[in-house]
Amino acid sequence: MERSRAERLISNAEGLDAIVILNDGVPFLDSTFWYLTELTGGSFEGSMAVIGKGGDLNVIVSVLEEETASSGRGNICVYHNREERDNFLKEALKGAGKVGFNTGSASYAMVEYVKKTVKGIKIADARSAISSTVSVKDRKEIESTRKACKISSQVAGEIPGMLSEGVTEKEIAFRIDMRMRELGGTGNAFDTISAFGANSSKPHHSPTDHKLGRGDTALFDFGTKYDRYCSDMTRTVFLSRPPEILERAYEIVLEAQAAGIEKYKDGAPAKDADLAAREIIDATEFKGKFIHSFGHGIGMEVHQDISVSPKSEQILKEGNIVSAEPGIYIPGVGGIRIEDTCLITNRGCERLTDFDRRITFV
Repeated sequence: MERSRAERLISNAEGLDAIVILNDGVPFLDSTFWYLTELTGGSFEGSMAVIGKGGDLNVIVSVLEEETASSGRGNICVYHNREERDNFLKEALKGAGKVGFNTGSASYAMVEYVKKTVKGIKIADARSAISSTVSVKDRKEIESTRKACKISSQVAGEIPGMLSEGVTEKEIAFRIDMRMRELGGTGNAFDTISAFGANSSKPHHSPTDHKLGRGDTALFDFGTKYDRYCSDMTRTVFLSRPPEILERAYEIVLEAQAAGIEKYKDGAPAKDADLAAREIIDATEFKGKFIHSFGHGIGMEVHQDISVSPKSEQILKEGNIVSAEPGIYIPGVGGIRIEDTCLITNRGCERLTDFDRRITFV
């Protein structure tokens, strides 16, 4: 019988008697709460998910979320006032000594609240256990990610038809966002990047009123969510023929991505993919122009463990979902990035995003 997510998490948390996931309110909302409960809706501000030593899951929610919470996992504890919430928390942590928190998202105020409410507990950092657990996806998570990737892949194929001389970065970003929603996406995985011409050399460019001109690079980095799971992909195309240096850069980035993805397999050091791609790029005139890592983990957050960087010490595991996104950036000229979302399997790697990676002139 497959273990629950709560059971897997506590088994990865050596030395902890319990883990408390806190949802204080925006911006202190923790995706781990939805991961554990497998809920896809609701805001759950002021809610908590408490995992005990044996993997039992108590979900403490206000009466506002009672109906929504009933469709998820765990023992649902509904409170109507502060006293009731305090009592549910005390009962869930009864006998616990060392209690872990996701210190990367929990507010100081909420951790202090738990300490004052449940006397005698010792606070610990559970981030490592959380990261190692959520980075290995189960079948349900993989299916949701597949659906998100299918949506963004279809939009990628439609991008050339959206482009014409004079359209702005903002206009195309809006069209991409709208199409992802029309096709069933439930929100952006992140703010869409739409970058034309020289702006494409900025990896995290925010769309402006800059207009697309002939010979320009048009770079788009975008993703949607489906049942809270993210897709992430980048497509780079050209409005007619660009400067020759950018055509050469495109072919090198395409080769580098293939070399990195070849290293994606269960049991492989994560850094090997980055080093393989970087070796391709640094052997050319574009040495030093690959200025970020090859990839990162993807889940309910578009950036989560694993780090696919040249200094990463992590090992890839079957069930990891990671990006593959080498790039070349030439300030004042333009940039090239090609990105796919990839699933690590026992046979190697499966691309979950699907679009034509050949050089495209519109």
